[in-house]
Amino acid sequence: MPRRPYPFFEALIAPARPSASLPQLFTGSLIVVLGFFTSVYIASILLRALLPADLSERLFAALEDGGTAAGVLGNLFIFIFALLALNVALRQVHGRSLASLLGPTRLATLQFRRVCLYLAGLHLAISVLMPTPPDFVPEPNLDPALWLTLLPLALLALLIQTGTEELVFRGYLQSQLAARFHAPWVWILVPSAAFGVLHHDPAMNGDNTWLIVLWATAFGIAAADLTARAGTLGPAIALHFINNFAAILLAAPEGNFDGLALYSMPFSLEDRGAVWLWAPVDLMVLFCSWLAARLALRR
Repeated sequence: MPRRPYPFFEALIAPARPSASLPQLFTGSLIVVLGFFTSVYIASILLRALLPADLSERLFAALEDGGTAAGVLGNLFIFIFALLALNVALRQVHGRSLASLLGPTRLATLQFRRVCLYLAGLHLAISVLMPTPPDFVPEPNLDPALWLTLLPLALLALLIQTGTEELVFRGYLQSQLAARFHAPWVWILVPSAAFGVLHHDPAMNGDNTWLIVLWATAFGIAAADLTARAGTLGPAIALHFINNFAAILLAAPEGNFDGLALYSMPFSLEDRGAVWLWAPVDLMVLFCSWLAARLALRR
């Protein structure tokens, strides 16, 4: 067997080897997708049946646009259904547990904390040192007292959302593909491209849809590389968590799931001019975040 360029990744590949066939991966992925959407559909039927009509309509409207704190929290907590579906797929198709996707728990926790600390410092430094053009200065959005009150619940919801996505794309897809294919480009690019396509939303992003898909794919590549380097999902979850904390809880694009954001950016994701001007900054922050995470992982 040729020597792998990511020796620590073996900790995540080994549990995947006994069930590394492509038919099993396809079946497991299908269970995750169908299980998630079926659970959401059943939950929506139950809510409509149990809640008064006017309340259920307001609830589903809030979930659709994310313009309220309840709407954003609902969209984050809904990932619990994906986590449950993933657990079923792992046990029934692969004979694995969710924990096997994470890597050594103690090491993963340590790496998560270290990377979070480094990335928080990076974002603080960028906010202080990088001048913000007048047209991109964030505006107050949520009352600070309410934001602080909701923060513990929001952090839990954010951890569930980011952790679930990393377990699916970097934990499950990446490790199963790596157990089947030796070439890193396969198990880095395929899950990253799938993660990017997940962000394809013309209704919300308009003409900027494919730009956002490409950015999400680049994010997936960075997270995949960190996972392979670290041998746990800790750094990838930290990268995702800090990124989404900044984009959802601190300063969200105006009108795009900004119900929990302390500030809102003075443009929406549909604004072609603003998004294309801001994209290089976002890519720079992602690249610097990847470098900072690698620095945090130095053994």
